[in-house]
Amino acid sequence: MEQEKIEKTEDEWKGVLSPNQYQILREKGTERPFTGEYWDHKEKGEYRCAGCGQVVFDSETKFDAHCGWPSFYDVVDKSKVELHEDTTFDMKRVEVTCAHCGGHLGHVFPDGPEPTGQRYCINSASLTFGQNKPASD
Repeated sequence: MEQEKIEKTEDEWKGVLSPNQYQILREKGTERPFTGEYWDHKEKGEYRCAGCGQVVFDSETKFDAHCGWPSFYDVVDKSKVELHEDTTFDMKRVEVTCAHCGGHLGHVFPDGPEPTGQRYCINSASLTFGQNKPASD
């Protein structure tokens, strides 16, 4: 099932995102390795898109890829992200965007651990973190 897209003008995005978040989420930038808030983060919880708050990753799939960015071997739900071919900078990569707001999260590479073999290499600035919420009865 396809998600409804969030539609905002660039001025509206600039009003709700920090300059760093805007540069990464809306202009497809990247942060320098080993500088982001979550690259070495070890708390248990969920990682949300900083643009819209949708949960995209869980700490259970986070691992240390020694690359300087938060890395996950899977997303919480494949419908929460979209994958796009990215050939910028004369490289062939797969870009990961939030399916709800279209924000650039990072890239995915086929060199991660089992069980997926994937490494979602994600910018800290494109994420927020929170504790997992218990399921309601």
